[in-house]
Amino acid sequence: MLNEMTAIRADVDTQAIRDAARRIDDGAVTVGYRADREAIIAMLNGALATELVCVMRYKRHYYTVSGLQNGPVKAEFLQHAKEEQAHADMLAQRIVQLNGKPDFNPATLSTRSHAEYDDSDNIQAMIRANLVAERIAIEAYRQMIENIGSMDPTTTHMLVGIMATEEEHADDMRDLLM
Repeated sequence: MLNEMTAIRADVDTQAIRDAARRIDDGAVTVGYRADREAIIAMLNGALATELVCVMRYKRHYYTVSGLQNGPVKAEFLQHAKEEQAHADMLAQRIVQLNGKPDFNPATLSTRSHAEYDDSDNIQAMIRANLVAERIAIEAYRQMIENIGSMDPTTTHMLVGIMATEEEHADDMRDLLM
């Protein structure tokens, strides 16, 4: 086993790695990047649109829900809005790292989003809309992770983390419905 590991390390072409790394125009994207960068950027921009729509939906629900008994629900909506904004920021940063442009265009945001905006006035309808949106996000992230696989481990790792938070959000919304 040790001889096999030594043989693997001996095959690394250090000079080729150094030479390729000196081509700095691509920033974090090295010659070993195997994914279709444009396809990944398109996927990430779809996820970015979804997160931004989710921020707006949760913020609207936070500001419009009323009643003293609904304080904990308001707090949950606000916390989720902040976490969705953090997801949007991570996605935008990764798009830039891949030499893409994050698409924040409000004119096309709702058509690019996987989830829908909701303007319910009833708290149960708000919670249900948020649960549905979280389930949509979870499935969209699952499919992205499956499509990317090991071709872009950094993006995959980021998406797995975001999906885990979305699953927590879905649990929170389900619990509020009970």
